[in-house]
Amino acid sequence: MDIEKSSKKDLTTSTAVAASSSEPSLLKAKPVNFKPDRDILPEKSGSRITRHLKFSFLSTYRKIFTFIFTANMIAFVALVAKRRGAPTLQDVASASSANLMGAVLFRQENFVNLCYEIAVHMPHALPLAIRRRMAKVFHYGGAHSGSGTAAVVWYILYAALITRAWIRNPEGSNLVNLVLSYVILAMFFTILACAHPRFRVLFHDYFEAFHRFAGWTTLIVFWVHNCLSFKAFAEVEGVSTRHYLVRAPNFWFFVISTSCTLLSWSRLRYHSVYPEALSDHAVRLHFKYMPMAPFYGVKISTKPLLEWHAFATIPDEDENGKINGFSVVVSNAGDWTRQTISNPPSKLWIRGYPLHGLLYTSRLFKRVVIVATGSGIGPCLSLLYADVTPRRVLWSTQHPEQTYGPKVIDAVVKADPDAVIWNTRTLGRPDMVALTYQLVVQSNAEAVFIISNPKVTRKVVYGMESRGIPAYGAIFDS
Repeated sequence: MDIEKSSKKDLTTSTAVAASSSEPSLLKAKPVNFKPDRDILPEKSGSRITRHLKFSFLSTYRKIFTFIFTANMIAFVALVAKRRGAPTLQDVASASSANLMGAVLFRQENFVNLCYEIAVHMPHALPLAIRRRMAKVFHYGGAHSGSGTAAVVWYILYAALITRAWIRNPEGSNLVNLVLSYVILAMFFTILACAHPRFRVLFHDYFEAFHRFAGWTTLIVFWVHNCLSFKAFAEVEGVSTRHYLVRAPNFWFFVISTSCTLLSWSRLRYHSVYPEALSDHAVRLHFKYMPMAPFYGVKISTKPLLEWHAFATIPDEDENGKINGFSVVVSNAGDWTRQTISNPPSKLWIRGYPLHGLLYTSRLFKRVVIVATGSGIGPCLSLLYADVTPRRVLWSTQHPEQTYGPKVIDAVVKADPDAVIWNTRTLGRPDMVALTYQLVVQSNAEAVFIISNPKVTRKVVYGMESRGIPAYGAIFDS
C-alpha cells in the first residue's frame, strides 16, 4: 500500500540510530532525527472484546493448560462413572503420578530443549501460519501447570478413597499410609497456592522456596507412601513386591520424575566468575568453564537452596575468534542484581543444563525485528551473535554507551548497521508500537521479538498481533 511504500522510502534514506552526539562510538551509524509515525499504523482487527479474548485472555499458555486439564477431567469423570463411583486406588494413583511426571518433565532442561528443537526445525517453506504457532513453544509452562493441577485433582480422589477404606475397615487399612497421603495433599495445596501468578509477582522468593522444598518433600513422602502401598497391593494379588513393581505404571512414573529432579541438581557446580564493570547500573559476568553456543540461558545463584536467577548467555570469543566461554549482562532490577553490580562475586553457583529460551524460536522466520529496552539487550546479544536470521534492531534505553559500554554498542551496530538505538534521556520515551511497526514495514519482517518489562512487552505484542504481525515476548512463566 502507498503508506507502506512511503514509510520504507523515508526509513531507507536515513540511518536509524537516534542518540546523543556525546556518545562517539554510536557515530559508526550517523545520528539522525528518527521519529515514530503513528499515521502508518493500520486499524486493529476486530472489536475490543474479541481482541482481548484472542490476544490477551486466551493465550497459548492458557490454551495448553485448559487442554491438558480438560482431558484429565474427562478421563476423571469417565473412570468414576465406569467404576460406579469406586475406581481402584491403583488406577487413580497412576493417573496422579502420570500427571506429576508430566509436570516435572516440562521443567527438565533436556526435555524442554528437545521440545524447542522439534519446534524450531520446521522449514521456512512451511506456511507462516504454521511457523508462527510453532514459535509459541516457549509457553510450555502451560503443560507444566496443567499437568500439576490435574495431578492434585486426581490425588484428592485418591485421598478420599483411602480415607473411605480406613473408615470402613480401620484394622484392615494402614494408618501410616493414610497420614502420608494427607501430608502429600498438604504439600500439593502449598505448591498450588504459591504458584498463583499474583503471589509469584509479590513474593517471588517465597514462591521459589515453597515450590522447591514442598516439591522435594512430596517426592520423598510419595516414595515412602508408594513403597508401603506396593507391598500391600502385592500381598492382595498374591505376588512378590518385586514382581508387582515391574508391572506397576505408578512405579515407573516416579522413577522418571525422580530421575529428572536428580539429574538437574546433580549438575550443580560452583564456578569462577570474571566480572566486567559496565557502569553503576550494569555489570557483565564472564564464565570460562565451557564454550557456550548461542541461544542458551543459565540459572545462577549465590544461595542455591533459596533463589535462582535466569540469564541469557552471550558467547565470548578470544582474539582468534574462537568461543572460549560465555557471559551474562546483569543490570539493576532488584536487591540481588544491585548487590551483584556493587560487589561482583568471584564465584557463583550454576545448576542444570543450559536451556533454550524465547529468542531461539526466531530461527523459524526469514526476517525478524528485535525490540529491547534497557538490559533486555543482554538476551538479544546471543541472537545477534549467532547471525542466522536477518533482523532489524530497536533498542530503547537511557544513555546506552555510558550504561552498557562500547562493546555492547558495537555488537548491536555490527549485527544491524542501521539499528535504532534510542536514548530515552535525550529523546524521551518513544512510541514503541509505532517504531516497531515501521521497522517491520521497512524490513518486510515476518515476526517481532521483544525483551522488555512486562508492561512494554504486553503493549508491543498486543499492538503487533492485533494488526496481524506475529509477535513474541517473555511471559511470567517462560
